[in-house]
Amino acid sequence: RVHSPAAAPAAAPIVPAARAAGDEPRLRRVLLPAGCVQPGLLPNIDRATRRVLAAAGIETHLTPRSGCCGALRAHLADPDGARADRRRNVDLWWPLLERGEIDAIVVNASACGAAIKEYGHALRDDPAYAAKAARVAAATRDLGELLPDLVPRLRPLVREPGARPIAYHAPCTLQHGQRLVGGVEAALRTLGFDLRPPSADANLCCGSAGTYSVLQPAIARELRDRKLRSLIETGSACIVSANVGCILHLQSGGAVPVRHWIELVDEAIGGFHVSHRPGA
Repeated sequence: RVHSPAAAPAAAPIVPAARAAGDEPRLRRVLLPAGCVQPGLLPNIDRATRRVLAAAGIETHLTPRSGCCGALRAHLADPDGARADRRRNVDLWWPLLERGEIDAIVVNASACGAAIKEYGHALRDDPAYAAKAARVAAATRDLGELLPDLVPRLRPLVREPGARPIAYHAPCTLQHGQRLVGGVEAALRTLGFDLRPPSADANLCCGSAGTYSVLQPAIARELRDRKLRSLIETGSACIVSANVGCILHLQSGGAVPVRHWIELVDEAIGGFHVSHRPGA
């Protein structure tokens, strides 16, 4: 069953944790783009991301006017609409990079991250956008790419990762699209989580696949149920993933909770331990 929380209140500014001399993270200021699905259906993912990054000394900037990365329109065979989405986002993000206001663009939905990393290729023939799009793509990092570097700062903050075993579903857009394999899993184990990958079909799609679960629901459900069986067979009390589409699709097929891994890290380090500026 999918639970859709009420609309999230305006995000409060979060104060990054103090850094000791010689303990500077490689990234100090990052942009967290506002997507189209996640803020409305699973807003806690963005809130947890901001708190965890702040705990590691990284300031997060938001761009509420950004919106879809272009992947949905591309999936729906609307190339002109997808290009319009990409150009809009480049117009918003490139000036921040050019002025040095951010060091990177960090994306916590792997499908969106994979799409944004393709901006340079997708707009390569557009003389007004090719160079800017290439820079945006080069500056984009999946949240999981940051996690190994964050572990040394986060590990002392972990209060209790929980004794429950956790099953990890690696989205196709992470392991095949971005070719990021094993980093999130290793980092979560270092933080103390009892992470259990499925023994079978770990490389297969869960059936979400962008708009596939809407356009081909019967096949998507079959893939979902096959994936859920392999994840539940690990004996885990919770399933975590790295993409909003996968999370929502897997949630629709069973009673085992499905969440983003950043939410568990956030809870393990105390959630709201990072101070908020009053009046926000």
